Amino acid sequence: MANIQETIAKIVEANSWDQRIAQIRLIPLHYGTNEHPKIYAEIARLLYVPHLAADFAYIHEDHFYGREYFEKVYDNAYEATKGFTKVTEAELTSIIEDNPRTLLVFRTITGLTKGEFAHATIMAGKPVGLTPLKQAKVDAMERNGTATTHEQAKVAAKTISLIIDGALFGVPAGDLISKQAKPDTENGWTSVNLFASNKVPFSLFLHQRHYGGAFRQILDATSKKRGDLIEDAVEALFKENGVPYIRTGSANQGEIANRFEVRVTPAPDFVIFDNSDTLRAILECKGTNDGGTARDKAGRFTNLRRESNRLGGIPLIAVLGGIGWARVNDALGPVVRDTDGRVFTLSTLTAMLEVAPFPSLIGLKATP
Repeated sequence: MANIQETIAKIVEANSWDQRIAQIRLIPLHYGTNEHPKIYAEIARLLYVPHLAADFAYIHEDHFYGREYFEKVYDNAYEATKGFTKVTEAELTSIIEDNPRTLLVFRTITGLTKGEFAHATIMAGKPVGLTPLKQAKVDAMERNGTATTHEQAKVAAKTISLIIDGALFGVPAGDLISKQAKPDTENGWTSVNLFASNKVPFSLFLHQRHYGGAFRQILDATSKKRGDLIEDAVEALFKENGVPYIRTGSANQGEIANRFEVRVTPAPDFVIFDNSDTLRAILECKGTNDGGTARDKAGRFTNLRRESNRLGGIPLIAVLGGIGWARVNDALGPVVRDTDGRVFTLSTLTAMLEVAPFPSLIGLKATP
């Protein structure tokens, strides 16, 4: 019997994915369970870690958060306020009513999120009989410039004025500091005008990025896109190559259980089948940039492996993303074990079609 290093070398040097899978499946036959973790971890380190993408280096594009959109609205606000000098409540009311998008600039000056600002309009408006704004209305004004009544503009303007003047929230207790203690608003509109006229020192700009969290707003706003990134890529590959599949979700869990006898809950992200409606593979997508989270997510593949065995040993496939999976000992290694090496990333995704059962499924479903 070959030693461990020879076995690993043979797997690494396999001529095809199917040969690699076949070799990985022999590991339990040749080695004791105490040796398995280090073998799978080393295979993971050599074969799969190099293909993990550093997706933390990218953000999804969103026009609303783009520089071009903000600068255009900023220019509107700057011109309308004469460099943030015409900022009485009445003047702000008129500006916001005429151009609701300028609320984006004024709210950003206050340092509040849309939800926080909407709540602040309750505090500012209710005492004087003004109807507060809902978060959806704040978003619609800033994003689309939707028609805004005089009263809606007035409650927004009153809220902004009270916040900048330091009158809405009062003096914080203990070691708390107000969000208006930031450099551009610490002296109210005077500070705003000063920075608008003299620009912002680079060190201060960087400090605010450090203080507020780099790209936090855009990352939060596009979290759904980031969460679906891997699944969308898998679905696009299947559509392009005519592979019959179902992408699971909350609405079709019952269908998956009844149609294919898949009992694990929730169902795997994708079920792959043939023209006779026979289940041929199950596929799970997982992305994370945190090693601890990857370790926790690895347990999902252990459960799916039990289900694949119960269903007659159908292939279990993993599509992973994020550098969290570089944690090989108790995260990626176990996934390699549970999938027999059927682990893919966005950079190796097309190679998945070379692995059984996909060669026999390509083209079975007419591409749209």
